Amino acid sequence: MVFNPDFLSDNAQEAEVNPLLTYLQHQSPEVLARVAKSASPEIKQIISQNVQGLVGMLPSENFNIQVTTDRDNLAGLLASAMMTGYFLRQMEQRMQLDESLTGSAALTQDNSEE
Repeated sequence: MVFNPDFLSDNAQEAEVNPLLTYLQHQSPEVLARVAKSASPEIKQIISQNVQGLVGMLPSENFNIQVTTDRDNLAGLLASAMMTGYFLRQMEQRMQLDESLTGSAALTQDNSEE
């Protein structure tokens, strides 16, 4: 999934007061695609489960599901998913750093015992 920076382009006044939106709209599609692809499968799974929990999840084989919302609520849902993604990516990086430091400490301890 790639962020579409034009999704609010018809609301120019909001773009003027939102520097992040302005920044996103000036990024190339390649940059946005690269950032979107950097999310691990674990992060994508958590975000998917989170969005499904917010929207509601019924088995599609037994139900004809349609979700209706307005622009503001959809924008809120997208913002929530984005913030969740950024948070999860930061926590994933912290976990990797923690594991790396723990591994380094264990190696240092093993070397000093020899």
